[in-house]
Amino acid sequence: MPEAPPITTTLAGHVLRIHVDREKKLNSFTPEMFGQISGALAELEETEDAWVGVLTFQGKHTTAGLDLPKFAGSMARGRDADESPDDRPDPFALRRRCRKPLVMAVQGICYTIGIEMALAADIVVAAEDARFAQLEPRRGLAVFGGAHVRYVQRAGWGNAMYHLLRADEFDARRALALGFVQEVVPAGDQIDRALELAGEICECAPLAVREIKRAAQVYLEEGEQAAYREIPAMRARTANSADFAEGIASFVERRKAKFQGR
Repeated sequence: MPEAPPITTTLAGHVLRIHVDREKKLNSFTPEMFGQISGALAELEETEDAWVGVLTFQGKHTTAGLDLPKFAGSMARGRDADESPDDRPDPFALRRRCRKPLVMAVQGICYTIGIEMALAADIVVAAEDARFAQLEPRRGLAVFGGAHVRYVQRAGWGNAMYHLLRADEFDARRALALGFVQEVVPAGDQIDRALELAGEICECAPLAVREIKRAAQVYLEEGEQAAYREIPAMRARTANSADFAEGIASFVERRKAKFQGR
């Protein structure tokens, strides 16, 4: 029988689960897997009924990082891990961040690219046994997935250099303090909690949720004033929607809103 693909997607309600299963290799990534993640994120964007994505990993560990022997040649030639020429979102949000919300669940070893994928997600739930390390300098490499920027954004210069330059390992509570994860839960509960958070997001109007994420990204890329200039567009795109009318009607009628993403 052919081997099952390492990355699969499943739509349940309005939640698209993106699942990584290369457990025998500690979910280490091959070049092909990055393209598959990009494809799954594109599926999330393009599927009308998919409002939120949840990225999960099989087994006791999130990922040991790259399957380095499979990347050695391309790295020496200066090629990226994911060189897709199209405009699909990539797992590190370097080329483009996914337009829809993405929740990620992590557990056990979450090294190198695992952290960088988490920093590209919107919300991260960590099991209390999660362990984090940006090990590249111990392998003779710089960081390639955005850690040199996102560590500084989340944790400030000193904390970023404290961990990046030492390539040390830190636990889930330290990741929470740094802002790398948003919740720490008992080991084994991380996926259920991530799916629960995705469900909570789905209770909100999807157009409004996407506009908030879009405009917040403008702030990261272009600064405060540019983000403020987005307010009229945010107002127009949401206040003229059927979901806004439904939100008002549900408030007046004292019932739960039934949003449709229009």
